[in-house]
Amino acid sequence: MLVLGIETSCDETAVAVVEGPAGPQPVGRILSNTVYSQLTEHRRFGGVVPEIAARAHLERIDGLIEQALAEAGVGLADLDGIAATGGPGLIGGVMVGVMTGKALAFAHDKPFLAVNHLEGHALSVRLTEPVEFPYLLLLASGGHCQLLTVRGPGDFTRLGTTIDDAAGECFDKTAKLLGLGFPGGPAVEKAAAGGDPKRFALPRPMWRKPGCDFSFSGLKTAVRQAAEKLDPNDATAVADLCASFQRTVGDVFADRCTNALALAPMPTLVVAGGVAANVYLRSRLEEVAAAHGATLVAPPVRLCTDNGAMIAWAGVERLRLGRVDALDFRPRPRWPLDPTATTAKRV
Repeated sequence: MLVLGIETSCDETAVAVVEGPAGPQPVGRILSNTVYSQLTEHRRFGGVVPEIAARAHLERIDGLIEQALAEAGVGLADLDGIAATGGPGLIGGVMVGVMTGKALAFAHDKPFLAVNHLEGHALSVRLTEPVEFPYLLLLASGGHCQLLTVRGPGDFTRLGTTIDDAAGECFDKTAKLLGLGFPGGPAVEKAAAGGDPKRFALPRPMWRKPGCDFSFSGLKTAVRQAAEKLDPNDATAVADLCASFQRTVGDVFADRCTNALALAPMPTLVVAGGVAANVYLRSRLEEVAAAHGATLVAPPVRLCTDNGAMIAWAGVERLRLGRVDALDFRPRPRWPLDPTATTAKRV
């Protein structure tokens, strides 16, 4: 089963070809995984500009599809399906990917699969590891921070979510405040490696409170206040603040995941999304999982950030269940994994 995956939800234009297994067991094979990062276009703005992102997707998408097919050694006629991110995301970029996927599916008479970007992250671990359903998922990225049970494609129950900011956004804001560049996650992690994580006492929002919801706005404010008092040329102080911030996020993740595992005991805790690439945070979650008799599993670092392989794999998972989308599918700027979940409120 061969599926082409197109990802254009934010600032990476990505296309991949993934081969799915013949049977029901997970683990596939990535035949190609091409990514064009728009860092150059957005760096001088300190963040992603939606109009620039959409334009860049439009300029690059055709060439990346040709490249992905060539690297995989297949043609469009060989494909069993074409998957594209249908949302959530920056609507201009999502439209580029969806319309391209629809056009290819129509022209070559292939099934079209509109993939929820978050489901792409949620299922990506099964592309490389034999993880069985159900499992507990911490989905942490620049725009999302959620704890969910995953019972299968399209079958999610949200246990908790952020009531304000996402963890990845806080990493980006911290990096910007300290002049570390964009994207912030890798920059903060690199600076934190040489810092003292106990120097700055930062607030741990929602820590030791019931439930599984997150809050990071207070932490973001505290980091800003601390940064304003620092000499930006004091590399030691910058490293210490990064280390203290990272440790605090780790404390919050550990506390929330502890509550989630008590509420919904699972043999596997999966962490996915861009923040899952952080080695320190992975180590904290490994401790939590072990304390509850579970195993922590995370996608390879290259599959934590946005990529076409995870969209193609989600397409494989959906195609095996016969969940094909019509060509009148409308791109969605918002698309919750658990549509029945209520709005999170501060405790």
